[in-house]
Amino acid sequence: MTQGNARDGAPASRWSDLDRPPLNTAALRRGLLVPGSLWTSFDVVASTGSTNSDLAARAAELPEGAVLVAEEQTAGRGRLDRSWTAPARSGIFLSVLLRPGPAVPVERWGWLPLLAGVAAATGLARAAGTDMSLKWPNDLLVTVRGEERKTGGILAERAGDDAVVLGMGVNVSLRQDELPVPAAGSLALADAVSTDRDPLLRAVLRSLEHWYGEWRAAGGDPAACGLQAAYAAGCATLGRTVRAELPGGTAQTGEAVALDGDGRLVIALADGTRTPVSAGDIVHLRPA
Repeated sequence: MTQGNARDGAPASRWSDLDRPPLNTAALRRGLLVPGSLWTSFDVVASTGSTNSDLAARAAELPEGAVLVAEEQTAGRGRLDRSWTAPARSGIFLSVLLRPGPAVPVERWGWLPLLAGVAAATGLARAAGTDMSLKWPNDLLVTVRGEERKTGGILAERAGDDAVVLGMGVNVSLRQDELPVPAAGSLALADAVSTDRDPLLRAVLRSLEHWYGEWRAAGGDPAACGLQAAYAAGCATLGRTVRAELPGGTAQTGEAVALDGDGRLVIALADGTRTPVSAGDIVHLRPA
């Protein structure tokens, strides 16, 4: 992989879209790789297939806190092996390597994508100045002309016995005609006050470091560290009538009423029973 160029001295071809300058790698390293930080390395590549795949392939040789960012991702993956692509320098495409054990039992590692959602939503809301919400389990939502749209997603994957690669993709400056599907969104379309990716990336990583530190210090207990409450407070799914499209082709419809201690979405069915959903696609059937 080729090291991405810092903003100073970047080849002219990288400035083909003046609204989308390259990341300032040197400045980001200075701001993030500080003593006591979770982050131990920070690399930017011009283009790659998937930052998650690249980081997972090197997990055995890297310490916790390695960060890999791509200016362009050509084979990014979301949940259920869905693709995630966007124009070069139009978004934030990153993966981080985490080793939660032995402080956090493996059975609580399922909270990591939800933790990343809280971290990304709070960091981006602060730095971009736009309202963010979460769709269970791992979508980042913005409002574009009164319509709820997905602007980002999160994917956590095991890398060996002791590591997790946590990946994130966020549409930052995509215009309407560049969206992968009409129902997608971007921070720019949601009238963000800033689409400068440098401060956005710093805000996301600092927020992720904060929440990961709190969660780990609590032994992964989502209630004790405030993660469960924070996710519920920012979750647009709760209180909605939803259809849960489950693995195997079945579906259940009801009201999303809670998030349990395992991070599962609890749905109240028409007959009054409550069922927890641990995996599947959630469709919001009506506005909150």
